[in-house]
Amino acid sequence: MFKKFSADEVKDRSKVKSSQQRAIRDAIRSQFPLLEPYMEEVLPKKAEIQVAKCEGKINVIMIESEPLFYNVRDGPYYPTLRILHQYPKMMPSMRVDKGAVRFVLSGANIMCPGLTSPNVAAELAKNDIASNTPVAIMAEDKEHALAVGHTQMSSTDIIAQNKGIGVNVVHTLNDGLWNTKMLD
Repeated sequence: MFKKFSADEVKDRSKVKSSQQRAIRDAIRSQFPLLEPYMEEVLPKKAEIQVAKCEGKINVIMIESEPLFYNVRDGPYYPTLRILHQYPKMMPSMRVDKGAVRFVLSGANIMCPGLTSPNVAAELAKNDIASNTPVAIMAEDKEHALAVGHTQMSSTDIIAQNKGIGVNVVHTLNDGLWNTKMLD
């Protein structure tokens, strides 16, 4: 989604009214309950939230021109990888085996066999993740996420079927959003 993203794709940038700021904070708080203790650090009440409307109906939530979260067509919010690296436990995660890492970094969706290889299957079996849930994608033996995506099927279906697309990748390391530190 952000493979060729740049600041030039921003169509409109606007400050958000306080009622909309509360709605954005509440939506993010309800979607990421593990982020609750850090909410004041991530989205301070006194800070002015801005929304950048980009190509493809993408809304980027920013504070002081730094992208923090984004959503598509009023869908679920996804954190940028910079926020996810600061708060790695804020959302459910899935691990991919080492063979899938280079494909994920190039923006490919994750196939079920990459999530169910012997080295990473035990962690997937522990997590009960529903379909269409935003997830952090971690590499085998690494502590920081390499991508953000949403599940195409539940974790139990991924294990049972072991074929097809398991996770739709929307944001990776070194894509356009990662390389855009500030949207000025």
